[in-house]
Amino acid sequence: MPDFVVAIPARYASTRLPGKPLALIAGEPMVLHVARRALQAGAREVWVATDDARIAAAVSGLEGIHVAMTDPAHASGTDRLAECARQAGWSDDVIVVNLQGDEPFAPAEGIQAVAATLASSGAPMSTLATPVENAPTLFDPNVVKLVRNVHGDAMYFSRAPIAWHRDAFARSRDSLPPGQWLRHIGIYGYRAGFLQQFAAMPPGNLEQVESLEQLRVLEAGHRIAVALSPAPFPPGIDTPEDLQRADARMRGGQ
Repeated sequence: MPDFVVAIPARYASTRLPGKPLALIAGEPMVLHVARRALQAGAREVWVATDDARIAAAVSGLEGIHVAMTDPAHASGTDRLAECARQAGWSDDVIVVNLQGDEPFAPAEGIQAVAATLASSGAPMSTLATPVENAPTLFDPNVVKLVRNVHGDAMYFSRAPIAWHRDAFARSRDSLPPGQWLRHIGIYGYRAGFLQQFAAMPPGNLEQVESLEQLRVLEAGHRIAVALSPAPFPPGIDTPEDLQRADARMRGGQ
């Protein structure tokens, strides 16, 4: 495994679930569960990049966790992590894994795979994917899909079903035809130097159309290496219903 750090963006505001990082799962704040996952993956350093003192306080008792108090006005998690990297003083070649603050079930193997893929591919950015298992997931615009080239690099990310199976979907959209469709997992790896470069890029046209920040990187002509997650990687928590399911799962010891 290459040496890597984990940075967790955790802002208080959330459109669908306000105060999400502090939402309780099995009696503890969500951000605390996420931070533990990062520690279990063997990161050299784990930082929580937040804009709220309550979030900072929630992780203050966990040994090995650093906190970066960042500007509340940041437009994205990438901007927040870029400021975190400057506060942490990471050199440009440090591998940074961006673990979203709503991923309390992120497997250690998945976090490690993002770092390893970045190191082995030579790409400036890496991420994970997992097979889509059913047609409703493929057609759900809240689920981001992607396609890769033969080298494992992302060709495109979309909220729409890609690739579009012209003949099969003309007949029915109730089941998946033979083939592999991929769901994007919103975890990223980059060198600290490219993180600063990414944050400084102007938003791209595709990014604004799809509301997918990673498209900024592709539109600017950079590679994103994509590995299949080596372990199940459940979707993050976005709604009160997701939170209820996560609480039941955590209390069940899964």
